[in-house]
Amino acid sequence: MPQPNSPILIQYYKTNYAEFILGAYEGELCMLDYRYRKSRDAVDARLQRLLKADYVEIADTSTQVPVFEQTKVQLEAYFLGERKTFDLPLLLVGSEFQQGVWRALLDVPYGETASYLELSKRLNNEKAIRAVASANGANAISIIVPCHRIIGSKGELVGYAGGLPLKKRLLDLEQARFVQETLF
Repeated sequence: MPQPNSPILIQYYKTNYAEFILGAYEGELCMLDYRYRKSRDAVDARLQRLLKADYVEIADTSTQVPVFEQTKVQLEAYFLGERKTFDLPLLLVGSEFQQGVWRALLDVPYGETASYLELSKRLNNEKAIRAVASANGANAISIIVPCHRIIGSKGELVGYAGGLPLKKRLLDLEQARFVQETLF
């Protein structure tokens, strides 16, 4: 249960892949999201509303937030191809349905992909393809909750908060199979 006065600590984090916003609430990672994604305002509003908390930016690099430091280390190892799984304390902030979709995403292994239909079937709700796609798009913990591993039913790359070129780059890093398409 959220404490009414606990803030969501945030910090900006730039990598060779993208610029992220890290978010922590009471020691758990609640956000690893693309700083400039199209639905930035909606994601921020959802986190703040459901956690009943405001953002407090940790800009001073001398102030360390343990879950941020762990996330950075694990993410850098992932980008180097040295890490395939993450072991961070996660706080999935969304509706019960969204959380179910995000937990199902955690079961899509490194180097593999699944379609929205396959994900819907895993949730025993085959007709919920659009709702599953919407929940996938609302994921605030990118890469760790691997929404980039979800592709179209014909193997094509579809929607990604970080953009399709980044999605392709992440899948190439993992050597996942998908249909090569022109992205521009």
